[in-house]
Amino acid sequence: MTTFVLIPGAGGSAWVWSRVAAFLLEAGHEVLAVDLPGDDETAGLDRYTELVVDAIGSRADPVLVAGSLGGFTAPLVCERVPVGELVLVNAMIPEPGETAGEWWAHTGAAEAQEQAARAGGYGPFDVMTYFLHDVDAEVAAEGERYQRDEADVVFESVCDFTAWPAIKIRVLVGADDRFFPVGLQRRVARERLGVEADVVPGGHLLPLVQPRLVADYLLQATRSGDAR
Repeated sequence: MTTFVLIPGAGGSAWVWSRVAAFLLEAGHEVLAVDLPGDDETAGLDRYTELVVDAIGSRADPVLVAGSLGGFTAPLVCERVPVGELVLVNAMIPEPGETAGEWWAHTGAAEAQEQAARAGGYGPFDVMTYFLHDVDAEVAAEGERYQRDEADVVFESVCDFTAWPAIKIRVLVGADDRFFPVGLQRRVARERLGVEADVVPGGHLLPLVQPRLVADYLLQATRSGDAR
């Protein structure tokens, strides 16, 4: 049995992983989807890291999975506890000492968004266009009660880690992600991790749009025997 530890993105709601978690549980594994206090102006990356580390407890070599903004918590967790494998799903990939606020300028993310919008023929940012454009209406309606804003403090929190861990790191990208376009994610994964991203159909909320594909991708760790 593998333990999968799932870190959400902005807002911190563990619900975003609910459909992926169901498939992992069905396959006989343990799942810890960690709810984070995204709207708490006193809770930055240090608090997020504490909550994930506390959830892991004494479990050995879990598979750590981080989505979107959760990519800033992931390396901090890896410096606190032994992790068997790390999987980043449509995630921000920080450099040591970077803040999530700085990441946008450092990676050229805003420019990549604008270019993709022009090429795709869709307009300026709004939640429906960039996050919910390919999410089933019933799923989106279910998720409304779990939505929270992300406090500004986390974007000012320094991701104070030394280096990415010397473990297997995989990057999963949605081909239809409008928030972090696929070209941006591939480039950042290559430049910052030396990893070629794997691409599947779906937008930014990939765990809600393609939960079976995401679960199958995560389960590759157990099938290969890389994680326990």
